[in-house]
This record gives sequence, structure tokens and C-alpha cells, in this order.
Amino acid sequence: MSNQQKIVELDTALVDASRKIKVLNTLSWPPGVEEKFLVGWRQGRARLPQVTIKPPDIQANIDALDAIALRCDQEDPAEKFLFETAGSYAQAGRMLMKVGTIDFTRHSIGIYGRPDAMYKLQGLTGVDGARFFLDVTDKLVGNPNIQPPEPDVSAIDFAGWLKSKVDEFFFDDKVEVLLDERISSKALAGAKRIRVRSNAIFSQLDKDQLLAHEAFVHTATQLNGRKQKNLRSLGLGAPRTTRTQEGIAVLAELVTNSIDLARLRRVALRVIAVAMALDGADFIDLFTFFRDAGQSDEESVKSAQRIFRGGAVKGGVVFTKDAVYLQGLLEVHTFLRIAIRDNRPDLVRNLFAGRLTMADALRLNPLFESGWLAPPQYIPAWASDLTRLAAMMAYSAFVTKVDLDKVYLDRAIEMEDEIKQLAKP
Repeated sequence: MSNQQKIVELDTALVDASRKIKVLNTLSWPPGVEEKFLVGWRQGRARLPQVTIKPPDIQANIDALDAIALRCDQEDPAEKFLFETAGSYAQAGRMLMKVGTIDFTRHSIGIYGRPDAMYKLQGLTGVDGARFFLDVTDKLVGNPNIQPPEPDVSAIDFAGWLKSKVDEFFFDDKVEVLLDERISSKALAGAKRIRVRSNAIFSQLDKDQLLAHEAFVHTATQLNGRKQKNLRSLGLGAPRTTRTQEGIAVLAELVTNSIDLARLRRVALRVIAVAMALDGADFIDLFTFFRDAGQSDEESVKSAQRIFRGGAVKGGVVFTKDAVYLQGLLEVHTFLRIAIRDNRPDLVRNLFAGRLTMADALRLNPLFESGWLAPPQYIPAWASDLTRLAAMMAYSAFVTKVDLDKVYLDRAIEMEDEIKQLAKP
């Protein structure tokens, strides 16, 4: 068997074996649980939600994925990708089979990481980053000069607007936009459909955020991956790619100027909440934490529910995925800065050619250069114009050298006076 034949065989087997491992669908809470909790809380008799999630019957799929991984030659970049992807789906499967137990958390950490894990070369954690963003923005909350966007767009109207935008962007594919009351986020994207939470109300800024994040990153990368003829598993969206995917998507919000103060704080608060849950906080603790931070009752329930999607609402059974949004942002932004510094703008293209990690973008680069892997068909404007992106990343790399601890507002007046002194004869 030639190497190409082996890759095709492993790739096909991987696509088939991963079909039944659907993390977010499996972990969805039954309808009405959050509303019931809010009714009790408002009546002064808050009770922990009662949630039962049935483990899926996927042992055969896990066994098949393990067998695929064993056959992969990790010295070959394509087979290394298949090895990592098969292992990621197998671990996700094991996580789903352990819902409601502490082993669920162990597997979740193995896939998504911990928010308090130290960046070895930087000496900081994701929790440190979250606290920094919260400390910087705490005083801005309530500032009369910073008005939050008004949520005045219904889910139906938003879905119609979003459909028109995706039809224009995905010119060679059909992407549906559907209303769904079961999802915890305001929108959730796949390759062929984007689900919108039917009971959510959207602001004009929400519209731009979700278009840049869900459609132009998540849907685009998965569609691009599905168009790969030699490595179809690039279109799978393996759990191991979540950190990079969410990092690109939140960066897209920043680059397109569609993120706002509330959104940035929400991402940071979730990181702190995951750490709290790992330390033993229960559902009510996290609901109170989000509410005290300024979120509405309804959004506080949604935020707490996201972290306890593991089938238990106390005892350290935690779904750690929400920690990856901020960590992924920090990592992807740094990766792109270094890529520009090292004259490797081609790596930006690689990140959009499917569902990849940053490591995949590097390891698979020879296959992109040879044409064995295709460039992305769909790539948002901010990432396709490398001239502008390079300029922004070059400036970003420089501005981090400014020590803000040594600067204060009145320094602007002092500098003006100093410049005048320099001009004197």
C-alpha cells in the first residue's frame, strides 16, 4: 500500500468513526431547567438544577479511533494530523461517557486545558489575563461616556439579516440559518448551518460580532476543510482545534472592531468562573458571581450552565471549554505577531484552510506549499489582506514594549513642555 493510499484509508475511517461523537449536542441541558431555577431563585428558594445527561453509546467509535491512531506514522505530517485528530475525538468520546463524574473533568482538561495553567515562557496564566482585563475595565463600567449597545433586534430579524450576509459570502455553498431554543450561546455555527437562539435579543453590535465570529471563522474554516480532496478530516472540527478556532474568532471581533466592553468582560468572567468551578464552586455560586459582575439574571444562568454542561452542578464536574476563548485569543494573536516578525504570513492562510491548530498550520505547511493541500476558498477580508494585517501585527509587536506602569495622563502635558524646551536655542 502506498503512503497516499494509507492516508486515504485512515482519513476515510476517521471521518466515519468520529460521526457519533458530538460534544455540544450531547451535553445540552433539557429545556426548561434554567427557567425553573430562576423561578425558585426569585421566590427566595433557590435550588441546584436537577440535570441528567445520558452517556452516549460510542465505545465502538472510540475503539475505532484508537485503532486509527495506532496505524499512523507520526513522522509524516498528514499522518501526524490524523493521529492527533483521532486521539482528540477518542478523548472527547471518553469524556462524554463519563458525564456526571469527576473523570468528565479530567478528560475535559485533557482537551481544553485549565485556565490556571502556567505559560512556561511567560510566567502567567489565563486567569491572570482575565483578571487583567477585568481590572482595566472595572472603572469603565457605568461610565456615562460609554453606553452599552441597546438589544433591540429579535432573533427572527437577526436570522434574516445573517442569512443575507452568509449567502453573499459563501457564494459557492448553501448555509442555512435556523432558530433553536436549546443552545446556550446566542449563535452556534457549523459547516452547513448556523443556529440562532430563538429567545435571544440582539444588539447591532451583536450582529457584527456573530457574523465575524461564527460565520466568517467557524463556518468558513469548516467549509474550507471539507473542500480538501486529500485530507477530508480537515473539515471535521475536532475538539483539539477548539482553542485555536475560538482564538481566531475572538481575534476577528477585535480586528473588525465589533467587540465591546461587555463582550470582553464576559469572556474574562467565564475564565474566572471555570477556575472557581474547578476549585469547588457550584451552580448557584457561579450564577451569583456572574450576576454580581453585572450580567442579567437570564444571561447569568446561561453563563453558569455553560460551565456545568458535564451533567452535574457541583463537586468539581466542570466543562472547561469556556477557558479557551481568552487563552486562544492570546495564543493566536501572539502566533500571528511572530509569523509576521519571522516573515511567514503564509501561516495565516493555513489557519483558514480547515479546522487546524497552530501546530497543524506549521506541520502541514510543506503540504500546502506543494499543492497537496488546497488554500482556503473562504477567508474574511481582515485575514486575506495580508498587507494590512502585517502592518497591524507589526505595530502590535512594537506597542507592547511601552511600559504603561511608567505612564500617566498628565505625562501628555509634560511631554509637550519637554518638546518645547528642545526647540529653544
